[in-house]
Amino acid sequence: MEALGCWGVGGVSLWRWWIGTVEEMVSQGMTLGVKRNGMAWIAGLLFGLGLGRSQMIDRDRVLAFLDVTGEWDPTLLFVLGGAVGVTLITFRVILRQPHPWFSPAFDLPAKQEVDGRLILGAALFGIGWGIAGYCPGPGIVALILGIGNPLLFLVALVVGSFVTQWVLMTLERQTNP
Repeated sequence: MEALGCWGVGGVSLWRWWIGTVEEMVSQGMTLGVKRNGMAWIAGLLFGLGLGRSQMIDRDRVLAFLDVTGEWDPTLLFVLGGAVGVTLITFRVILRQPHPWFSPAFDLPAKQEVDGRLILGAALFGIGWGIAGYCPGPGIVALILGIGNPLLFLVALVVGSFVTQWVLMTLERQTNP
């Protein structure tokens, strides 16, 4: 894990900081909710740092990656491959545990089938990613760049989420009066 030392802040590697924070949360007898939120915050911070380090917040790089018929930039393929590789290995280990550190059970999706809503949602996600050059995680992290594109993307994301909820609730009321 020393390879992560290059991500250090003030001479302390992020790996050592993360382990120290987890040990502190466990040793101080914090409530389960505080521990869960703390771990979510730490995971989000590491995810955001990884997005920045891998240049996933650079919309031009992302759009060049998606442009397979023009000036294709394959560098994000290595980021994707690394993420998939880590996930394949760690999920096998983690899911063998009886439960997560700060939860009584794993919260895994129960639905296994592919339906129209999933396909439509994936298509809309892909179209939005191709138009904007951002998906939600990198869009949030890219706010630190101080440019308008990520903000515009996130406003559109929030508005689109509310419109989708409204449409789904309206359809539900019409089919089940």
